[in-house]
Amino acid sequence: MKTSESTKPKAYMNPYLAGFLLGLVLLATIYITGRGLGASGAFKSVVIASVETVAPAHAENSAYYTNFNETNPQGPWKNFLVFEVLGVLVGAFFSGVLANRTGLKLEKGPRVSNGVRIAGAIVGGALFGYGSQLGRGCTSGSALSGMAVLSLGGILTMLAIFGGAYMLAYFFRKLWLK
Repeated sequence: MKTSESTKPKAYMNPYLAGFLLGLVLLATIYITGRGLGASGAFKSVVIASVETVAPAHAENSAYYTNFNETNPQGPWKNFLVFEVLGVLVGAFFSGVLANRTGLKLEKGPRVSNGVRIAGAIVGGALFGYGSQLGRGCTSGSALSGMAVLSLGGILTMLAIFGGAYMLAYFFRKLWLK
């Protein structure tokens, strides 16, 4: 089946240009808000707002929720990170539409079943989310924003992320390669 030129996906952006633009976005965010980028804080805000709505007595009696509200007096829905993540989702959708890359597709290696791929994504996402809480931030907050301000913790986080990925890649590469 032939694909017409109008339905063919466009090439990806040059990664060096994309990295430079991401750096400009990070710089603007630090300048405007006084804080870096990060996604895990948005999810924390949504969870806290949900718990406060569903079980307000539990939220009032838990130090975790009261401490969060003391540092965020406008409430969890007014946290700029919530709007950041919503902007990322909307921007990603429009980018996909412009590049003709929208649609549901499960990407996996030839030796992996759909069930294993989905289970791996869910377990990996849950572990990553839990780890971001233990580390007090996700990769974009800890590594990207930390390195932007020359934080030793940010640099060590980035080294740990890439080092761990390179060490584990050997064990998982056969799942993705032919």
